[in-house]
Amino acid sequence: MKLNQKYLFSAKIYLIGINWCVDVPFEITNCLIVDRGRINIKGKINGFDFFKTLMPVKNATHRLFVNKIMMQGGRTALGKVAQFEIEQDHNKNVKEYSVPKLVTEQLVDNNLLADFNNLTASRKRSILKYFSFIKTEETLVKNTNKLISQLKNKEKNVKVP
Repeated sequence: MKLNQKYLFSAKIYLIGINWCVDVPFEITNCLIVDRGRINIKGKINGFDFFKTLMPVKNATHRLFVNKIMMQGGRTALGKVAQFEIEQDHNKNVKEYSVPKLVTEQLVDNNLLADFNNLTASRKRSILKYFSFIKTEETLVKNTNKLISQLKNKEKNVKVP
């Protein structure tokens, strides 16, 4: 597989259950790198840009699910044939969440910053993701206290809420 090679194909958009999709030809998917069955791609549908994941299907080719935004942007519809241009997406999009100021202050005051930093990356990301959705100061304080308590007690499954 060449880096950033683009693959072109045409496919009819069909309905499977409640989802719109197309089947990507084997000749294309065999040239792409598979990660746990899935293939991250970026591409165009009738010239409209998108980022998606090709999903594996048992005893069949990978499937590309087409959403409403792609249909509207590509000016196509269910049952129509669309032109696709896809390429491997090598960028791993991992969203980073910031640590709220209150949480940082409490961790430092209680000498637990090292303990928090020693949590697994996925555990920290999960906690910080939850904190990023908190809207009230009261809820932030309550969950920060819960986190501090769990870290002080050296609990193995530190989590909020």
